[in-house]
Amino acid sequence: MTNARSPDLQRFLDVTLRALAHRAPGGDARASLRRIAAAAERVEPQRNASGSRQPVCALLDPMLDLLSVDPDLGPLALAFRAVEPALEWRPRATNGTASANFPTSHANAVFIGPGGIEQRHDIWIGVSLLAPHVRYPDHDHAPEETYLVLSDGEFRQADGAWFSPGVGGSFYNPPGILHAMRSGDRPLLALWALWNHREEAA
Repeated sequence: MTNARSPDLQRFLDVTLRALAHRAPGGDARASLRRIAAAAERVEPQRNASGSRQPVCALLDPMLDLLSVDPDLGPLALAFRAVEPALEWRPRATNGTASANFPTSHANAVFIGPGGIEQRHDIWIGVSLLAPHVRYPDHDHAPEETYLVLSDGEFRQADGAWFSPGVGGSFYNPPGILHAMRSGDRPLLALWALWNHREEAA
């Protein structure tokens, strides 16, 4: 472990937090992102081990290639690519709401947060990758969450209708809300930033 944040991780955080703040869909999201940005100024211990990939990560490089030529999101794609070798990509547990192919057709990774490159519990910044035609399970969590969507894909909150934010779209999940996502004919890639208010209270 080291207490120095790597330049690649710092660059990714700077670019990602700016992109999120620029696209924040409302006052709750903006307030959450301000708290995340303030907390991120403090550096926590960094994991020194190299990262690992899941089979679905073969889809990642073509997605980043496509995103890197976007005039708006290109810098984020380049910063993502630079730090990605340090990520530990992992599957999550499934349940009855997920598609049958979910266990072998998705992966999540954490840049900052539990199990991340930077180990901490007050803020979680991570990414989800789904192969085509995958339905992520319904799930909820106490921390509030703001998404930055980097591909086509659909999302749902509680029992509402599925919606598509589009590439570069953003939306906010209040604490405890049930939510899910699903990919269509193309893979889905989305970043998420969580503020753990319970950690703040502790």
